[in-house]
Amino acid sequence: MFRFWKQKPENHLNFSDNGRSNTLQMRKTVLSSDVEERNGASQEALEDAPIVQMVNLLLQQAVSRDASDIHLEPTENGLRVRLRVDGALSDFSPYSSEVMPLIISRLKIMAGMDIAERRLPQDGNIRIDVHCRPLNIRLSTLSTIYGEKMVLRLLNPDKIIMPIDNLGFSEENRKRYLKFLDNSYGMILVTGPTGCGKTTTLYSTLNHVNNPEQNIITVEDPVEYRLDRVNQVQINPKINLNFARALRTILRQDPNVVMVGEIRDGETAEIATRAALTGHLVFSTLHTNDAPRAVSRLLDMGVEKFLLTSSLVGVVAQRLIRLNCSECSEPYLPEKEELAFYLEAGGNNENPAFTRGRGCEKCSFSGFRGRTAIHEVMPVDGEMRRIIMESCDSEEIRRYAISQGMKSLLQDGLQRASEGITTVKEVMQVAYTVL
Repeated sequence: MFRFWKQKPENHLNFSDNGRSNTLQMRKTVLSSDVEERNGASQEALEDAPIVQMVNLLLQQAVSRDASDIHLEPTENGLRVRLRVDGALSDFSPYSSEVMPLIISRLKIMAGMDIAERRLPQDGNIRIDVHCRPLNIRLSTLSTIYGEKMVLRLLNPDKIIMPIDNLGFSEENRKRYLKFLDNSYGMILVTGPTGCGKTTTLYSTLNHVNNPEQNIITVEDPVEYRLDRVNQVQINPKINLNFARALRTILRQDPNVVMVGEIRDGETAEIATRAALTGHLVFSTLHTNDAPRAVSRLLDMGVEKFLLTSSLVGVVAQRLIRLNCSECSEPYLPEKEELAFYLEAGGNNENPAFTRGRGCEKCSFSGFRGRTAIHEVMPVDGEMRRIIMESCDSEEIRRYAISQGMKSLLQDGLQRASEGITTVKEVMQVAYTVL
């Protein structure tokens, strides 16, 4: 377990401007730090190393800005650093070309990666404490023409597991989703693109159903956070431990609840649906644009219609939208095109309270601070099962679901805009493509 040390912020300004001698000294520090840590060298000695301070300060500042990712991108002139905050990338303080390989090597050492391998992609993991709170960092490297690009995903436990009420569901959608969880068996799917919060929804759901009477087993790639009283299995392609093989074994472990990190192929899809038919509550994710297309996606994978209709309980599609900054939000009138779009797309609030952030220091002058989810919650009832068996047409499934009260992602987003939570333009950018 790594931890942060107290830093002197002014050191960060001097590191990239050090002369050749200091750069050579930092290189020696990086190459020897792994040996020193293994040999039990004093923590104070490592703490004083400039490159260690530099990396720790970078991580601290990213956490303080509530970043979800750090991008370290080599260029001709040095190392470009960008932080992803609320889904948008922005430039951060760059590093010189002399320091660039030292930063990458230090992070590799912390993650237990091979610092000598610079051509092949690598994945690693760092578990640290920042401000006395645990943080899990997932690393990925990729060789480019100027050196290794590294992306760090910052996984904050407080944002991965939260009460169902805090997941952004509208009151109607929350009731529908909780009704899914009343089932003792069946399959519940969460769909959406990468980075839309599917893992947060699933982990929070597992935490909600977790009790001493349940045997919960997950199979993930990777395991992003450790859950108490949950048996978590890490996929390992090197030994041919894939989702399908792990899932077969899990079903012999007397589970009540099974979570499959992602359904990627027909074999996994079929095993998951059969597990849902044999008395297990199965949760999983798919990459589809909306809830109705999850049905056609599973059928395209080769799942038999009778298996799907008998096992599927419901589908949730979701996206993340940015929230107006609470410190600088003010009423505004959308542009004509936005207002026309709002009315044409089904905005039904007669007195919308449109607001937007004008930009301030709290939101880095973006007008947005924080994110929430918008949802499309589609229960599968008897009539929908009949539609799937007869035609399995996504548009027909969508029309029926909407007739039964389902709100589309776009409608749910526009409702948030009319309440002043976000802007119409933000909803258009996030949810319009799913029409």
